[in-house]
Amino acid sequence: MSGRVSSLQKASLSALHFSGIDNLVSRLTRGTGAIFALHHVLPGTPMAFAPNRRLEVAPEFLDRTIRLVLARGYDIVSLDDARARLAEGDLYHPFVCFTFDDGYSDVLYNAYPVFKRYERPFAVYVASDFADGCGDLWWRALERLIRDVDAVELRIDGTLQSFDCRKPAAKNRAYGTINGWLRNLSECDAREIVADLCLQHEVDMSRLCRELAMDWDETRQLAHDPLVTIGAHTRRHIPLGQLSYAEARAEIDVSCARVAREVGRPCRHFSFPEGGAGPREFELAREAGLATAVTSGNGLLTARHGMALNALPRIALDGDLQKPRYVKVLLSGAPFALSRRLAHRRLPTSASV
Repeated sequence: MSGRVSSLQKASLSALHFSGIDNLVSRLTRGTGAIFALHHVLPGTPMAFAPNRRLEVAPEFLDRTIRLVLARGYDIVSLDDARARLAEGDLYHPFVCFTFDDGYSDVLYNAYPVFKRYERPFAVYVASDFADGCGDLWWRALERLIRDVDAVELRIDGTLQSFDCRKPAAKNRAYGTINGWLRNLSECDAREIVADLCLQHEVDMSRLCRELAMDWDETRQLAHDPLVTIGAHTRRHIPLGQLSYAEARAEIDVSCARVAREVGRPCRHFSFPEGGAGPREFELAREAGLATAVTSGNGLLTARHGMALNALPRIALDGDLQKPRYVKVLLSGAPFALSRRLAHRRLPTSASV
């Protein structure tokens, strides 16, 4: 998301907070609970060139969020507990789950101590190729490439373009343009293009996964604590909607089986990679016998999700939104209700078609 859109999002959330509208409507809009989605927990201030900082929150912010959630009367529960409450209609007390995608090592070293301090549960969805040390983190590879070079040339839609990468502002522009273009391509094409760029500039992208992701020993270290649920996040971290039926099913089945084998307990929970979940994928999760499957779609849990446990929405805890007021407003459900209302107004009427 661009800086402009992020600024608009901050302004909208702040307006709802300072006007008190979120408190006024929360009884109608907050639903029964929420599942938070996170990736990295890293200390310190991001550098001037940190295009993936939205995936990173500080341990202090995580700590404040846990305290805010508890102070506002929410239970912090495991995914198994959330499933039971939704399936059984036990929705009288609001609850929150904390989940982490991909399985980065900073979850073990920076997030786990925070949850342990409060003795509260959380879940980690592991992409099995990442834990094997052979996953393709192309968005991080692109960041590393632009960080380390002074210029990049790339043919975009048939036109050769040159990008100055000498200063942080120029690096951010280059990353924004290239990443924005790549996101409109298939995952496989994006990976191939970034791999070619890294090869041209002698950037070793194969090291990134080993540097950033937990290996299986670290995953087992987390899994030994009953507070931690280890779920699956596919094998290769490819949006399932871009794969054939057989390939998509294998991504779910193989990753769940691998996680179960490595941690020594059944893998009952799954997270769809961003950009690849629809009715076919939800049905695949149901056929796999999973207790829950979560998406990257923003939204709160409601009573109807007791019948849609394989398509649960989450709320992204965004690195650009690390203030308690943003979390409070998101939990109120007001932004999602407003978005639905605006979307409904934009729908064409019969008179305008």
